[in-house]
Amino acid sequence: MPAGPRFAGIALVLAFCCGLGAGSADADPDAAREAFVTNQTGDSLSIVDLAAGTAAPEIKIGGKPAGIAVSADGRFAYVTSPESKELVIVDADKRAIASRMTVGQGPLGIAVHPKSDRVYVADWYEHKLYVVDPATAKIAGSVEVGKSPSGVAVTKDGARILTADRDSNQVSLIDAATLQRTGTVMVGERPFGVTVDAEGRRAYTANVGSDDVSVIDLSAGKVVGTVKVGHRPYAVALAGGRAFVTDQYGGTVTVFDLATLAVVKTIEVGDYPEGIEADPTGKAVYVACWEANTLERIDTATLEVTARIAVGDGPRAFGLFLR
Repeated sequence: MPAGPRFAGIALVLAFCCGLGAGSADADPDAAREAFVTNQTGDSLSIVDLAAGTAAPEIKIGGKPAGIAVSADGRFAYVTSPESKELVIVDADKRAIASRMTVGQGPLGIAVHPKSDRVYVADWYEHKLYVVDPATAKIAGSVEVGKSPSGVAVTKDGARILTADRDSNQVSLIDAATLQRTGTVMVGERPFGVTVDAEGRRAYTANVGSDDVSVIDLSAGKVVGTVKVGHRPYAVALAGGRAFVTDQYGGTVTVFDLATLAVVKTIEVGDYPEGIEADPTGKAVYVACWEANTLERIDTATLEVTARIAVGDGPRAFGLFLR
C-alpha cells in the first residue's frame, strides 16, 4: 500500500502546475463561481475561484478527504473523510469547518437532497447508505445496498436515490421518502461514479473494471446501452447533449453523444483524472486530476482544455463540487 492511501477505482486502498487563466468562466452570471476540491493526499479542501483561476489557501480537513457535495443553497460543502470515518461540514462562505461527525466505517460517495438538504453518504465497508441531518449532525436513517457502494446520485425531483455498488456490479434504486430499496440494475464491471440526467430518465455509471459506461433507463429499470470509453473510467458529467467521462489510467476524458451513444472525441487532460462536474450553463466541465494536482476546464463547444488551475495534493472531487 503506497504512502497517502486512497480509495482507487479497482483495488481498495484508503487513500489537482502551471495554469492557463480560467478564460470566460465568469462571462455568464449563471455559471458556477467556485469549485470545492477534496485533496486526498493533502488532507485538505481547495476552494477555487473559477473566474480568477486561483485557489484560496487550503482548509485542513484530515482523514484523507474524498467525497464532496454542496448544499442546494450553496452555504455548506459536505466532505467525506474515509480514513477518519467522518463527515466534515464546511461553511462555504466563512471558509471554515462548521462541524464533523462519525459516519459508518468507510464513508466515500456523497450527495445532497435538492430540497430537504439531507445528506446521503455511501459506506464502503458496511455496504449501506446513511442519511444525515446536517442541522443536528445526526444520522437520520440508513438502508442496506450492494457491496462497496461508491458513487451516490439523487434525481432532480428528490424522489429517488441511486448508489453504484462497485463490488456487486449493480446500481441500487432507493425511494427517498421511505428509504426503501425498490430495485437493482446490473451494470458493467465495478461501477464507481453514477450520474442522473436532469429529467430523471437515465443514469450513467462509469465502470472501472470493464472500461465502459452503462446507460440505465430508470423507468424500465434496465440497461439500454453500453459505451466503450478509456482505461479505468471513474465518473460521468452531462452537458450539451453529451457525456464526459474521466478515464483515470488514460489521462483523458472520453466524450460521447447521449442520443447515438457514439464517441465524439477523446480529450487529453492531466494525469489521473477523477472527479468531474458540468457547469450549470452547460458551457464547461471541470475535471480534478489526481497526479497533476490540477482542476481543469473543458470548453464543451470546442472540446478543448481552456484552463488548468493548481490545487492541493491528490485532488479527487468525487461528487458535485461546484457552486
